[in-house]
Amino acid sequence: MSTYTQIFGQQVLVVTADPSNPTVGQMWYNSTSKVLKFLGTTTSGAWASGGNLGTARYVLGGAGTQTSALAFGGGTPYTASTEEYDGSSWTSGGNLGTARGQLAGAGTQTSALAFGGFTTDNLTNTEEYDGTSWTSGGSLATARRDPGGTGTQTAGLAFGGATPPVTVATEEYDGTSWTSGGNLGTARRGLGSAGTQTSALGFGGEAAGPSYTAATEEYDGTSWTSGGDLNTVRSQVVGAGTQTLALGFGGQPPSQTGTGATEAYNGTSWSNETSMGTARTNSGGGGTQTSAIVFGGGPPTTGVTEEFTGAGSPVTKTVTAT
Repeated sequence: MSTYTQIFGQQVLVVTADPSNPTVGQMWYNSTSKVLKFLGTTTSGAWASGGNLGTARYVLGGAGTQTSALAFGGGTPYTASTEEYDGSSWTSGGNLGTARGQLAGAGTQTSALAFGGFTTDNLTNTEEYDGTSWTSGGSLATARRDPGGTGTQTAGLAFGGATPPVTVATEEYDGTSWTSGGNLGTARRGLGSAGTQTSALGFGGEAAGPSYTAATEEYDGTSWTSGGDLNTVRSQVVGAGTQTLALGFGGQPPSQTGTGATEAYNGTSWSNETSMGTARTNSGGGGTQTSAIVFGGGPPTTGVTEEFTGAGSPVTKTVTAT
């Protein structure tokens, strides 16, 4: 029988603290905790509790990753408050220049974008975050609330939303100003978003009527084309990941005030994943298909944070002898 050394070409590593970036299949002995561990993968996706927001809120913006997330705006009453997440807890960041809800977000915790939204009217306001404070950016051409939003601070994408009425308008941001992009096939608000400015995904939402939709569309930087429909029709859904590896979670189906339904997209179709522990709509979120985060939402208004680990994701496991 082959030994660990023969298979991996190395002996079991003895360390006083777990490695910060192990590879799948790597084994080590933690001499401090006196535990033998290895990095394996999960067999199914699941949500787990994270640290609660300092301010419970809904209709907020979100950006970043599961271990470095950003929450901003929301309400009610609408707030300018920003919070930063380190994978365990939230701390206060710099306030938005304009308190608002129903806004979109994009980018990272230290290079984020906030745009659109609502106070007493729909907004064109764009703000940029540097990890400390927000500064004004170029205004959207179309004032809107509840738009889809994705991309980065210097290559952002805004699409759909309510002007009112619901719109098909898409705009692209270059770090300074917004310009028109290709129109959505279906006008809607409260849709989920994932991907980049040139490879984006928009799904779900509330179309004219009003009528909730499961429609998915894919953007190539010029035009939108149809993708596979969500399994659960809903508005106010949150998205994470890329155009071909996306996660959609939460939202409001026609007959419910909130859902925990979670779905994964493979570039063609959606498949059902484990639902969130807290059903909710109008949440913030971000991350990837295998490492997503959701925070806030309602009803009732909540500060609950949950973290998703997808099937096949690396996870540290303890070796026990029997």
